[in-house]
Amino acid sequence: MSSHNSKKGPSQRQLRVGEQLRHIIAETMTRGHFQEEALLDAPVTVAEVRVTPDLKQAKVYVMSLGGEDMENILPALNKESNLFQKEIGKQLNMKFTPKVHFLRDESFDEAQRIDEILRTVHIPEDDDTEE
Repeated sequence: MSSHNSKKGPSQRQLRVGEQLRHIIAETMTRGHFQEEALLDAPVTVAEVRVTPDLKQAKVYVMSLGGEDMENILPALNKESNLFQKEIGKQLNMKFTPKVHFLRDESFDEAQRIDEILRTVHIPEDDDTEE
């Protein structure tokens, strides 16, 4: 028997629940019934939601427009996490409502860094002249 179980990715159920959570959280953000002032007019994108195998924890990766004010937005989102959990509980029929934790989405920064590296690479042009 091979040990292909080690280091495998998320299950189909985790991916499906993560996508459902992403939609519910994004929809809840657009309604904007927050008590935290930092969230009132903050344009925040929910990039991804990763759920643990037991579906009890969810990491929500978010980014504000232009990456601005994230030092205020992230703590505010985490303070409001109970609002998101209530909405998840209403909309999803699950045994447990996942506890959500908001994190900064670093993928935009990574993509920009890779783009900058690629721009600095010099590729010599082919010379069709024969010697």
